[in-house]
Amino acid sequence: MDILRGILDRIVLIGAILAAGCVPSFIGQYQQRLGGMLDQANRDLALFQDIANRLHGGDIQRLIKHHLASTDPTFRAEGTAIQTMLETVARLKANLAALNTDLFSQVRWIAQDGDAKVAKATWDAFVPAMSFTPEALLFAFGTGVSIWLVFLAVWFGTARFMDLIFARGRPGEWAVPKKRKREA
Repeated sequence: MDILRGILDRIVLIGAILAAGCVPSFIGQYQQRLGGMLDQANRDLALFQDIANRLHGGDIQRLIKHHLASTDPTFRAEGTAIQTMLETVARLKANLAALNTDLFSQVRWIAQDGDAKVAKATWDAFVPAMSFTPEALLFAFGTGVSIWLVFLAVWFGTARFMDLIFARGRPGEWAVPKKRKREA
C-alpha cells in the first residue's frame, strides 16, 4: 500500500503543479477574449457615435433618448440596442480593468466575478501553456503543493479511519470481531 501511495502522491503533486502552471495562460487567453469582445463592441458602437456626433452634438445619450422617445417601435428598439451596446462596452472595460492586477487577484476575480460564458468559451478554445515568470511559478508550486497536501490528508485520514473501524486487535478500540481458531 505504501508503494501505491508513493506513486499516487507523486502523480498528484506533479499533475497539480502542471495544471496550476497553466492557469496564467488561461487568464491571458480570457483577457484576450474580453479584449476582442471590447474591440468588436466599440466598432459596433462607433457607427452610432458618428450619428451622435453629426446630429446630437456628440452626445450618444441624447441619441439614445431620441430613439427611445419615438413612437415607432422599431426606432425605440434601436434605442434599446444602442443602450445595450454602451453598457456592454462599459462592462467589458471594467472587467479588463479588474484583470489589470497581480495573478492571485486575477484568479480570485475570475472565480468570483468572472463571466461564466466567456470562461467557457475560453476553455473550449484553450491551448495549455506554461508561464515561467516568478509569479506564475510561485502560483504553480504553491497551488500544486496545497492540492498535494489535501491529497495526503485525505489518504492518511481514510487510512486512519479504516484502522479505527477494522482495528487490528488493539484493546479498547472498536473492531470487527475476528474468527477464532478452534482448538483441537
